[in-house]
Amino acid sequence: MADTMNHIERAMAAIQNQPVDRLTAYPIASGVCRRLLPGNVTYHEWATDPKKFADAFVAGQRHFDFDFGIFLMDLSVMAGDLGAHVRMDEQNTPFVDEACINSIEDYEKLEVPNIKDPKTRSYALIEGTRLAVETLGKEVVTAGFLEGPLLALTQSRGAEFVFKDMYDNESSRAAVHKALETITEFDKELVKAFTTTKCAGLVWDHLWGSYSCLGDTEYNEFEGQHKYAGCLNELTIKEGMANCIHNCADLPHLDTQVKAWKPAIYSMAYYPLIPGSPTAKEVIGKGYADNTLMAGNIDPQQFVRATTEKIEKTTVNLIKEVNQALKERNLGGRYCIASGCEVPPSINTKLENIKKVVDVTKQYGQPL
Repeated sequence: MADTMNHIERAMAAIQNQPVDRLTAYPIASGVCRRLLPGNVTYHEWATDPKKFADAFVAGQRHFDFDFGIFLMDLSVMAGDLGAHVRMDEQNTPFVDEACINSIEDYEKLEVPNIKDPKTRSYALIEGTRLAVETLGKEVVTAGFLEGPLLALTQSRGAEFVFKDMYDNESSRAAVHKALETITEFDKELVKAFTTTKCAGLVWDHLWGSYSCLGDTEYNEFEGQHKYAGCLNELTIKEGMANCIHNCADLPHLDTQVKAWKPAIYSMAYYPLIPGSPTAKEVIGKGYADNTLMAGNIDPQQFVRATTEKIEKTTVNLIKEVNQALKERNLGGRYCIASGCEVPPSINTKLENIKKVVDVTKQYGQPL
């Protein structure tokens, strides 16, 4: 069926629970879009060159016709700027291979970097986002992407060490909080910088709001409380951007991150082999989509391993599940058909599978 709304009309209607012509679609395709650029652009080039970063998202929009533009780079940006060594392979997602926090004393040595320095990856991310918004801002709802304080800290130290230091003794616990305070100030600087790009929203990656890692009390102490995520949520909105959250953890803190924080959009994953991992039907049925556009939850590995027939079936089944649940909840288009996490930026990812998800949503995503 032909679309009767443009991307921005559809996205805003979905966010506001107004009538839509069909569900929105946004497989989280970021680094993989570099493969649409001429000249065999490597991941390393894409992740360090603001223009190539932006050009890839523009090429992705032209090829796949997404309903959103969310400009994710990777999760080592902040850690690298804080002093960690980031391994930058040509074709693989960058990752921290040498931490910058190697002792309890190191937590207190962190300093907020100068993100206006062109040598920082934060600069590349901000400038790349600015260029992408300049081209795509009138076509789709755009959003910058940044790491929450606890995620940036675990990237800088190593998750297993941070979790140990949280509870080892009062001194190590205080040191963790000191580092989180510094990183929160870093995040505040990034929020203000994203404001200058004129992106419509910010997507926060709050990965550790997961019951497989931290309970409610622990998560609130080390990220959820007002002086960390809470004040960043408020600052995002104060600066005129929609507050959105991505959490691809297996057992997310939905009551905190959705019902309490009330993001405009919440992106999540589903892990069928883990008891309690919430399906799309359960998420909608329990009221999490009442005030938030929920997004998910196609297995990202299907974009590498599945045939186009398989991913088409997966998408059709998800659409049916979502539409029925929305109807039972008397909701409109409050769900975005998306991958549960980033589409792998691998050279082996099948671009036709990304396109298939969008095309199937166009064909079958009309509300019941």
